[in-house]
Amino acid sequence: MDEKDNTGFTTREALFYHETIRPGKIEIIASKPMTTQRDLSLAYSPGVAAPVEAIAKDPSLAAKYTARANLVAVISNGTAILGLGNLGALASKPVMEGKAVLFKRFADVDSIDIELDTEDPEAFINAVALMEPTFGGINLEDIAAPECFIIEQALRERMNIPVMHDDQHGTAIIAAAGLLNAAYLTGREFKDCKMVVNGAGASALACTALIKAMGVPHENVIVCDRSGPIYPGREGVDQWKSAHAVDTPHRSLEEALEGADIFLGLSAAGALKPEWVRKMADQPIIFAMANPTPEIMPDEAKAVRPDAIIATGRSDFPNQVNNVLGFPFIFRGALDVRATAINEEMKVAAAKAIADLARERVPEEVAAAYGINHKFGREYIIPAPFDPRLIERVSCAVAKAAMDSGVAQEPIADFEAYSLALRTRLNPTTAALTRVYEDAKANPKRIVFAEAEEDVALRAAIQFRDFGYGTPVLVGRTDKVLEKLRELAVDNPESFEIANSANYAEIEPMVEYLYSRLQRRGYTQRDVRRMVNQERNVFAALLVAIGKGDGMVTGLTRTFSQTAREIARVLDPKPDAILFGVHMIVGKNHTTFLADTTMNERPNAEQLAHIAKETAAVARRMGHEPRVAFLSYSTFGNPSGQWLGNIRDAVALLDADESVNFEYEGEMAPDAALNPKVMALYPFSRLSGPANVLIMPGLQSANLSAKLLRELGGDVTIGPLMIGSEKPVQIAPMTAIAPDVLTLAVLAAAGILG
Repeated sequence: MDEKDNTGFTTREALFYHETIRPGKIEIIASKPMTTQRDLSLAYSPGVAAPVEAIAKDPSLAAKYTARANLVAVISNGTAILGLGNLGALASKPVMEGKAVLFKRFADVDSIDIELDTEDPEAFINAVALMEPTFGGINLEDIAAPECFIIEQALRERMNIPVMHDDQHGTAIIAAAGLLNAAYLTGREFKDCKMVVNGAGASALACTALIKAMGVPHENVIVCDRSGPIYPGREGVDQWKSAHAVDTPHRSLEEALEGADIFLGLSAAGALKPEWVRKMADQPIIFAMANPTPEIMPDEAKAVRPDAIIATGRSDFPNQVNNVLGFPFIFRGALDVRATAINEEMKVAAAKAIADLARERVPEEVAAAYGINHKFGREYIIPAPFDPRLIERVSCAVAKAAMDSGVAQEPIADFEAYSLALRTRLNPTTAALTRVYEDAKANPKRIVFAEAEEDVALRAAIQFRDFGYGTPVLVGRTDKVLEKLRELAVDNPESFEIANSANYAEIEPMVEYLYSRLQRRGYTQRDVRRMVNQERNVFAALLVAIGKGDGMVTGLTRTFSQTAREIARVLDPKPDAILFGVHMIVGKNHTTFLADTTMNERPNAEQLAHIAKETAAVARRMGHEPRVAFLSYSTFGNPSGQWLGNIRDAVALLDADESVNFEYEGEMAPDAALNPKVMALYPFSRLSGPANVLIMPGLQSANLSAKLLRELGGDVTIGPLMIGSEKPVQIAPMTAIAPDVLTLAVLAAAGILG
């Protein structure tokens, strides 16, 4: 029977995952066009001769003309695969492929797995050292001790690129970060801590060395192996263990633990007995990292010491010591300064950066990934792997440490620009919206969050305030909103401004304002009062209308059309404008604006021309030079049809408008607007390149296209963005998550949409 283990999936599911789509987890994708004969000639012969000759003259140019500077080898001989033991080089391949995938997913580092079929350290060393021209860094993995020590040391001496055995140093860095925070929470300083390490393999000794380097005195650390504490003169102790020998009267783990502040385990399941934990110091720190079963289960430790802080290597308990928090970002920083090594200073910097990050408020991406709320404390001393800030914080810290310690060959001159580049590597939305976020910070506004009783809206509002974009005005029942704020671990919930229609001081002026608008549309004053008291979108829009807010965001609890109707009772379009919606499609190398995707079912020529001008203005304000295409099923009359007149008339209106200062063309099919090869068939086209503003002929095709791209396209979809309202109003999709709502709130605050 194929039962599920504690991870929640079966062996069959794991095998199916690795087998389906295409075997394995990685593939090679060309980063340059490979379509025409000219492309091939440039990529290979004869075009490749130019970079070959350049690199031969100046080897540093390999970083400019090849992928080497962003390429890491993940190398193993399979002698210590996870907790499975020596299963051989070939059996290690799924793990090494997985490591390569993690490099790409978390730090945009390209990686190739290499499995060497040898247990001879010298043969392994020679094979890897000969590959230095190929790679910018070497990640050693799943190699048994003590050979791993010999291999890593020899390669670090022979190679002029970063080499790191992640089983040693990756675990050490994350464990050190967690211990820093555990010590902080328990009022300890490393210099005063007494630590007992159980296990004397590669990971345990690396952890011990790093934690000593960070301030725990050598004499305060007792390392135990299967034979007990390691002390000077003890028989059967190799050179790596003997480096950590200390004078101690203790001859067992149990004795060593009496009064100890920290237990650090990288040994075997059940090695730490509950009765021994009872003898430790107050608020003991227990890192039981044996996999898959820790030295002591957290519930067992808590049963005897409720005051303990506990970490394990497992994802189903709090405080997981997970190497993915470290190695992608350590190599990212090392590669970006072309470091010649990963030294102790860089490891310490990484550990401190990770520790510091755990103390900050956790963003929505992390909460969404794990389905729980995290807050710095005894059960959250280590950041979660999906925290999007890791790449920036850790990579910057590592790069700076490499520079300060003299191993960086290309120092970073502008760390602000480098931080931005790191953020945009993994979050294409950031690149397009950086200026918007900066504008919002420079000119903070009051944004009304109409659905503040919803977790998603409230998380976005908290981040809106915490990140300095302005003041959120929370619409909802006061007690309910305060309760939600406390659940989300907000400090001083009462400091948030809550607008409750049941007791709002200016409710009467709001009723009068709305009644003056609706009294000739079939509404009585009683109808209006009920609407103001019961419809949060109406109440929120009124707050904006009377100047209590500069804009609003809503949409999570009503359909788009219903929400738009409720807001329209309060707010009008700007003079000489129409309301319409834009979806922004953001990919790694492109940003495309689709309009109108929400409001106008069959726009006439004047409306199409207006939508084109306003969307082009939005694109330009967001840093893009607009190239507008009026889309149709027909390209310049082929095929002909009865629904082309309004599109042609819209183009004619732009032709006659001397104020138009952007490229535009139409009517045209999407391929004629986006595909350079198809565009070449129409040399008279006024577009100088693929269009980035697509004006759709009608709501049906527009809305379908936007939603299809969102579900199938693979790019980030932002929107719909509402354009044309007299006040900044954004309506989020009902399926939005907090980052989506935050983005819309920032857009409303920045006024970037006009």
